[in-house]
Amino acid sequence: MVLYIVLTIIDGSLPKRTPELVDWGSLSLITSLIITSKGLELSGVFDRFAQRLVGKTNHSGKRLLLLLLPVIAFSSAIIMNDTAMLVFIPLVVILSELSGLDKARAVTLSAISANVGSALTPIGNPQNIIIWRHYRLGFLTFTVHMFPFVLLWLAVLLFFVVFSMDEAISVESLPPLALRRDLLLVSVFLLGLNVYLGETGRHELSIAITLALFLLLERDVLLSFDWALVLTFAFIFIDFNELSYLLSKASLSLPTGGVKLLIASATLSQLISNVPATVVFIGSKPEWLPLAVGVNAGGTGIIVGSLANIIAVRIGRVRLRDFHRYSVPYFIVALVTSIGIILLGV
Repeated sequence: MVLYIVLTIIDGSLPKRTPELVDWGSLSLITSLIITSKGLELSGVFDRFAQRLVGKTNHSGKRLLLLLLPVIAFSSAIIMNDTAMLVFIPLVVILSELSGLDKARAVTLSAISANVGSALTPIGNPQNIIIWRHYRLGFLTFTVHMFPFVLLWLAVLLFFVVFSMDEAISVESLPPLALRRDLLLVSVFLLGLNVYLGETGRHELSIAITLALFLLLERDVLLSFDWALVLTFAFIFIDFNELSYLLSKASLSLPTGGVKLLIASATLSQLISNVPATVVFIGSKPEWLPLAVGVNAGGTGIIVGSLANIIAVRIGRVRLRDFHRYSVPYFIVALVTSIGIILLGV
């Protein structure tokens, strides 16, 4: 916004337009889904599931990761990648401390898994929600088109694990976790309802119903929710909507399709994160699939590529050097293989 004011003063004239300062529809839907994800997190369902998997590791760190990472990926497709990190990273840290598992590697691969899994569905992360809403795509249409890329990315991630050094671990001392079935039922109902309202374009109604139900039935969810996260997304929509508009007015052409769009959006995600990168590119009305693939792949590299990375590193207390030792090579491989799929027209 500041950039917009400065450039219009230099130019000497204000363009005549009446933009929506904030994309309230996308912000409402994102907020509804994050709050619902918080309900699923507090219900304990994913912690319980992960702990059951831990019991099947046979004291193998490699086997533990091969079981846990797909669970994180699948969960992220439902509860969003940022929420998945809040749910699973504390568990990964506890497992590392109790068993001797390499914490830096486990936390980094968990973050990558969350970003990969969240790419599958239009509700898996904020950038997907923006694309889903902007292009008015069906839930199944989005998921089917993203499936080959997510499957390949997950295969690459598990390949990294299979060919890494195995570690002997001991995990018998994990404490039991309670399951809040009432909260689980409410959250699952709201998740389905919000997906339906998102597909039918009634985004503002989704936030109203979500707030009302949790206020009446499960206030703990609203009290423990990080409301500053909503403000963060609001500021992103303001500043980067303006930047997108200025780029189009300055006749600076952005790629609008194919491999060029994929590479450009993935690269920009490394600099300003994948949600702002989505907002910047979407103003030029590009093809949705290369954009979705690019910004999602872009979340797996440098730490700033995705908010989920920052959450994982902060909770796990992993050094950036250790995080990038695993994330950057993965990003390069994922990007190259994604380019191959686009070129083959799969």
